[in-house]
Amino acid sequence: MKIEILGTGCDKCKKLKDATMEALSKLDGFHEVVSVDDILEILEYEVLQTPALVVDGKVKSFGKVLSSSEILKILREDE
Repeated sequence: MKIEILGTGCDKCKKLKDATMEALSKLDGFHEVVSVDDILEILEYEVLQTPALVVDGKVKSFGKVLSSSEILKILREDE
């Protein structure tokens, strides 16, 4: 599973990445986590606000910081 955190490196982006890492610690398997801070790459996903959470190329959330439990729920749905 490839997980991308879209954002320019703001505090909210860092919090989303931390929450994502916490959620992943509760799952088995290999998961690639990538921070995408290039604005042109972010625009390719057509998100209106960052931070955004992308799982295997699909935007799952944007414009807010999800809790680790919310992220865990999203990741379990995609397994």
